[in-house]
Amino acid sequence: MLAPHAARLPLAALTISILVVAGPVSAQQEDVAGFYRGKTIRLVVGVGVGSGYDINARLLARHMTTHIPGQPTVIVQNQPGAGSLTMTNALYNSGPFDGTAIGASFNGMPTTPLLQPGGARFDPVKLSWLGSTNRETQVMYVWHTAPVQALNDARSQEIVIGAQAPGSTQYDYPVLADALFGFKFKVVTGYESTPKIHLAMESGEVHGTIANWSTLKAINGNKSPELSRVPMFLDVAKTDAEHAALRLMLARLEYGRPFFLPPNVPPERVAALRRAFDATMKNPAYLAEADKLKIDVDPLSGEAVAALVEQVMRTPADTVVRVRAALEHR
Repeated sequence: MLAPHAARLPLAALTISILVVAGPVSAQQEDVAGFYRGKTIRLVVGVGVGSGYDINARLLARHMTTHIPGQPTVIVQNQPGAGSLTMTNALYNSGPFDGTAIGASFNGMPTTPLLQPGGARFDPVKLSWLGSTNRETQVMYVWHTAPVQALNDARSQEIVIGAQAPGSTQYDYPVLADALFGFKFKVVTGYESTPKIHLAMESGEVHGTIANWSTLKAINGNKSPELSRVPMFLDVAKTDAEHAALRLMLARLEYGRPFFLPPNVPPERVAALRRAFDATMKNPAYLAEADKLKIDVDPLSGEAVAALVEQVMRTPADTVVRVRAALEHR
C-alpha cells in the first residue's frame, strides 16, 4: 500500500543569487575556514540508531567534511524523542548558534507547528535549511500473517500499525486516513526506530507500519520492486477538501531527508555549509557508498527546502484545522 511520492509543489520563482569572487579565496571564505579548522560539528539525529534517517545521516557525515572550509570533524549523535521534537526544540532554543550543530529530523517536523502546536517550540521558517538528500516514496506494509492484506479490507477490519511518535508519518498517515476515509487503523506508538517495529511485526505485537522506500532498502537490503500496481492514498481522496488535506501531509515527501541549522547562525557559515552539502551530493565517493548501502539520492538544495517549508506554512487555515482535528481525534 503506497503513500505516494508527493505531487511536485510549485516553487514561486525561486531565485538563487551566486556571488562571484575574483581571486582564489575570498576573505569571507578564509574567515569561515579559520572558524571551522580544528573544530567538531555535531550532526544530531532526532531518530534512533539504526533507523533509515540515522544511516543516511552517518553517510552524509562521512563525506561532507571534505567540502566544508577548514575541514572540521563531523560526528553523529542521536537524540530521539517526540517525533524529532526533542532534538529540534533543543537546537532551536539552546543552540549552539555558531554553525557547529546540524539537525536531522523526521520529514514531518516542519508541519508540526501547524498540526501539533502545543509541542513545537520553534518556527520552521526561521531554521536555516541545508538541504535534503532525497525526495521520498513511502509505503505501508504488513507482515504476511496480518489479518488484512489489502487496503480496502482495512475499512472493515482493524489493523494495528506500529509507529515511533505523533509527527512521524507512521502515526500521522494512518490516523488521518481513519478520520477522512473511515479506515480502521489502530496506531501503537513508542518504538525507537523502524527496525524495532519490524521486530514487533515478527512477534505479532503489531501488524504493519509505514516507512520510506529508501529506508526499507537500506535496512533490509531489498531491491526496488515494481510499485505501479500498489494503490495510492491520493486515489482514495474524492473531494477537494480531502485532496487539500492529503497535500498538506504529503508535502513532507518532497524534502524527504531534511537537514538544518538553528536560527541566527552567521550567514557566511550557513552559505558555506549549504554549498558543502550541495557538493557532497555530487561527490563520486558519496554516491558510490550510497549505492552500496541502497540509499537513494535525489537532493534538494537548502534554498529549495526553505521555499517548500514557507509554502507549506502558508496552507489555508481551514485545511490546517481539518487535518489537526483528524490527528487529535485519537
